[in-house]
Amino acid sequence: MEIEWLPNQRQRQVLLFFVLLSLSGAGAELGPYVVVEEMEKGSLVANLVKDLGLELAEMSTRGARIISQGNKEYLQLKVQTGDLLINEKLDREELCGPTEPCILNFQVLMEKPLEIFQAELKVKDINDHSPVFPEREILLKILENSPLGNVFPLNNALDLDVGSNDVQNYQISPNSHFRVLTYERNNGKKYPQLVLEKELDREEEPELRLTLTALDGGSPPLFGTTQVLIEVLDINDNTPEFQQPIYKVQIPENSPVGSLVVTVSATDLDGGIYGKIIYMLFQASEDVSKTLELNPMTGEIRLRKQVDFETVPFYEVDIKATDGGGLWGKCTLLLQVVDVNDNHPKVTMSALTSPIPENSPEMVVAVFRVSDPDSGNNGKTISSIREDMPFLLKPSGKNFYTLKTKRALDREEREEYNVTITVTDMGTPRLKTQLNITVQVSDINDNAPAFRETSYTLLVRENNQPALHIGSVSATDKDSGTNAQITYSLLPNQDPHLPLASLVSINADNGQLFALRALDFEALQAFEFHVGATDQGSPALSSQALVRVVVLDDNDNSPFVLYPMQNASAPCTELVPRAAEQGYLVTKVVAVDRDSGQNAWLSYQLLKATEPGLFGVWAHNGEVRTTRLLSERDAARHRLVVLVKDNGEPPLSASVTLHVLLVDGFSQPYLPLPEVAPERAQGDSLTVYLVIALASVSSLFLFSVLVFVAVRLCRRSRAASLGVCSVPEGHFPGHLVDVASTGTLSQSYQQEVCLKGGSVTSEFKFLKPIIPILPPQCPEKEIEENSFFHNTFGFNY
Repeated sequence: MEIEWLPNQRQRQVLLFFVLLSLSGAGAELGPYVVVEEMEKGSLVANLVKDLGLELAEMSTRGARIISQGNKEYLQLKVQTGDLLINEKLDREELCGPTEPCILNFQVLMEKPLEIFQAELKVKDINDHSPVFPEREILLKILENSPLGNVFPLNNALDLDVGSNDVQNYQISPNSHFRVLTYERNNGKKYPQLVLEKELDREEEPELRLTLTALDGGSPPLFGTTQVLIEVLDINDNTPEFQQPIYKVQIPENSPVGSLVVTVSATDLDGGIYGKIIYMLFQASEDVSKTLELNPMTGEIRLRKQVDFETVPFYEVDIKATDGGGLWGKCTLLLQVVDVNDNHPKVTMSALTSPIPENSPEMVVAVFRVSDPDSGNNGKTISSIREDMPFLLKPSGKNFYTLKTKRALDREEREEYNVTITVTDMGTPRLKTQLNITVQVSDINDNAPAFRETSYTLLVRENNQPALHIGSVSATDKDSGTNAQITYSLLPNQDPHLPLASLVSINADNGQLFALRALDFEALQAFEFHVGATDQGSPALSSQALVRVVVLDDNDNSPFVLYPMQNASAPCTELVPRAAEQGYLVTKVVAVDRDSGQNAWLSYQLLKATEPGLFGVWAHNGEVRTTRLLSERDAARHRLVVLVKDNGEPPLSASVTLHVLLVDGFSQPYLPLPEVAPERAQGDSLTVYLVIALASVSSLFLFSVLVFVAVRLCRRSRAASLGVCSVPEGHFPGHLVDVASTGTLSQSYQQEVCLKGGSVTSEFKFLKPIIPILPPQCPEKEIEENSFFHNTFGFNY
């Protein structure tokens, strides 16, 4: 029986069929090995290490094992020693029946790499059965006028043993009329025949009783006996004769019980009782007797049970026709069982690997064997699988196939395949068998975690609580099991000035981010860092994403007044000429707010004033201006309280106190006047003015000389001993920015007035602009001094 693998296309089937047919006998063979039946379990048959030409360690590493035909495992392989042992007692008669030699086919399968060796085990017979006659007594009717030398066939004894252990000889008990001959037929069976050596005399001896003994060829020989009863008859000189000595008949194996096989017919020229014929099966085996049924009167032979080509393909039996006088004739029936395609192909799985790792091309998934007990085209098979599957069927030795992967499989694409192996024979109608196997694909770590977003932006309001959950990052992994278990971590920061470890932390299991301490918008408005996602595979794979944390501002800073300075050691007073017009710019309150957005939008308002209605503050820029013309009746000194308020929620504020002095002109020195009665003040006012004028001229000249010398020596700063008061530069924190759009006075508008205590004449300086550029060189200093002189003498600029 030959098995072949063919593709689905019919045009290629015929060509590949003949190629495989010519190669079907290829492959290494072992043996044959010989054992005697009834050997004990565990008996040694052979050592396969020597026969296979392998090292002993290779038997285990290559996965050697025995594959037996049928459902029973008669042999076992001990891979530790390479010994082939008997797995259970072998009964030759049960295994092979009358077939000789009795050969069991088996295969030695090496899995790594795949290699199959064909082997045979020959089971030798022992003499463990005695001959047995089918009848306890044989009746012979012999005419008394039978000639000497006439031969009378007898039923043979049956012995389940074969060869020399089968029946070899027959013996008859001592008598004066008959001797026994042993006749051997073409099939090797021996049959007894009685030979008449002395004439019979019915009147003298009407019957004879003899003992027939059958002996086999064993040592010692076993035997069986039966009684032969011979009745001496009157003369009947015609024997029945069949129409043909041999009947050749064919019958399909699927014929139903009771089907007519053939009708045999014999005639006898005698009349009366001697011409009446009875038919019977002669020297029929037990199997024939159970299969065929003969009508003794009509000679019709019918099936007693269904015949099976795969079990017994051929029957041979003699048919005996006996007349009423005891004479008989015989013919031979040769019955050929015709095979029909009544057996589906059988698929036996020898090895199956599941699951298989992904990314493994051309990997052996399964090894299986195909068989069909039918004959001819009915026993030829085609094995196939669906073409859209990533697998390939290849023949490997006689009747064996391997299922391999065409390409590397991807578990993320598909993690399980249901493969249907279809085996179809070539008979009519075609029969097929399908074997479904499930191939699972195991995962390897070939996919790195992937973040749902490449970058994350998290908004956090400042002054947050420590350990506040500020957001989460999330990554997925297409792998499975531990290869898909993700651990999150903070990656090392590239900015050495950013203390990332003290700012945020991440939950390694779920990617939740936490602020470790309260964030300050004014100190850190935003920062970036990278987070990593690493799986648990081997080797581990990872990816990263950018996280940007933006700190949102809270209104947590009150406005800060830059000008006028409230912590100056000497009080600063703004001088206003009484001739100032309405809307005259007295000064400008400059303030900033460290917050941002609307929290830094500042507004100004006059909170308190010595004389309400005289001065006003612009709400958006902090400019303090006169709201009307000044008069002689207005007080000389004024104290203003300006409130600076931001636009936050809730709003925060700061206040600043301004001192304003009304003077008749910029040349009028300012002297602290004692508290005197108004009448005396009016009387001495002229004298005071004259003294002030003289003192001013002298002081101005001396002061100019000193300033000129100080500028030359100090370049940038004026000596404090000279009583010069300037707007502080560089004393404010760097984060206080003067923004003109918020209403804060720019540096070009900054003016200062410094009154120096400790001098009777109280040197003073008016309205000196502070230029917002780098410190000037000497020529610029001279220009500044000249400007100072002009201002001292009351010139407008």
